[in-house]
Amino acid sequence: MAKYYIESGTMKAVVSADDSHKAALWAVHRAMQQVVPMYDDQNVSANDKCEMATSEGMMVLDQQISISEIGFDRTDAQVMNTYDVVSEWNQLMVALSRLESLL
Repeated sequence: MAKYYIESGTMKAVVSADDSHKAALWAVHRAMQQVVPMYDDQNVSANDKCEMATSEGMMVLDQQISISEIGFDRTDAQVMNTYDVVSEWNQLMVALSRLESLL
């Protein structure tokens, strides 16, 4: 797996992924976990999430996600439309939810 530097809005993260597309999906997942209930955070209350977001700083995505294997603030970074990545992330979450209900 390669290391990718992800930037969008207030988010700056380094993630390991098979490719840049999967790295962008993971970045969106991390940002969405702050506000959307997930299967792995059932014990975290809304108040706890609010406190974490306040103390750690809320990750807010911009209209584009920049992805580079070299580092942050690169002019040669690959750019993806955030809306497109969020839409694909949503489809993945729906598919996972359906699979979970079948089990």
